Amino acid sequence: MTTLPMSLRGIIVPLATPLVDARTLDETGLGRLVEHVLGGEVHGIFLLGTTGEGPGLSRRLRDQVIREACRQVAGRVPTLVGITDTSTEEAIELAQSASEAGAAAVVYAGPSYAPVTQEEVLSHVARLADASPPPVFLYNMPSHTGTAFEPSTVRQAAELPGVLGLKDSCGSLLYFQKLCGALAGRPDFSLLMGPEELLGSAVLAGAHGGVNGGANLMPALYVRLYEAATRRDLTEILALQRVVMQVSQELYTCGEGSSSYLRGLKCALSVSGICAGGMAEPYTPFADEPHRRIVRALSRLHAGEAAQFFPAGTAVRQMESAKALS
Repeated sequence: MTTLPMSLRGIIVPLATPLVDARTLDETGLGRLVEHVLGGEVHGIFLLGTTGEGPGLSRRLRDQVIREACRQVAGRVPTLVGITDTSTEEAIELAQSASEAGAAAVVYAGPSYAPVTQEEVLSHVARLADASPPPVFLYNMPSHTGTAFEPSTVRQAAELPGVLGLKDSCGSLLYFQKLCGALAGRPDFSLLMGPEELLGSAVLAGAHGGVNGGANLMPALYVRLYEAATRRDLTEILALQRVVMQVSQELYTCGEGSSSYLRGLKCALSVSGICAGGMAEPYTPFADEPHRRIVRALSRLHAGEAAQFFPAGTAVRQMESAKALS
């Protein structure tokens, strides 16, 4: 098992799960994707999160992803595994699988479906942390789970053995600043920002890094933004933020609903020749016009400031696809 640093820092990529279809892992594509993000010098990999479609995968597929991805990473960076499930027993079993595969930590978004109080949230986290072989990261994603981690709850959870940090994806910089204030005396407790559009601001506010989906496609972009923010280089932050926003506006808005982010990202990975673009149910891959919009968006990104963050081979494959669909 890879040992986590005292405080996990940097860009932890929430790895997309390459799928041939809803039931079949693209193992070759998974290997390419892992090498692609490691080539961008990310600081860690997070499996089976929201971007990894973890809750939508069968237990068989989740175990396969854990096993194959950890084997491919081979301890070069810490690997974190999402274990969020409506069943506590299932979450603990996933934590065991992650431990056996060599994961450094597991990530848990709290009880879902059933309404709970903050007292119940804290009690549940304590139960899970006690039962999980690897240490636990919390994941604040109330839009998906219905459960929020209030700053005072996080502060108490930070005192539990084996609870090492939190990823916040609620999208509120005000909440995140309150969280930083509540944990001001715990520099060893990692606070990571989910929405990539807020990465620079969050690091300036005290975040230790980000868990950003766009790092699947352009890992070096988010690594550079994180590094610029740690140096408080406002000129570079603004320049890189402009590229991040272009990625967000070009690739994550080509379909309807909140799934557009994920469908757009996976389509872009497929068009770029990195991995297959199948999706876990209930989602379906982009086809026809949304697919063509992604190809045109990638063409614009390759022609602009983002070009430096694409491997040359990816650009060639993308441009060939653009010609075919024009």
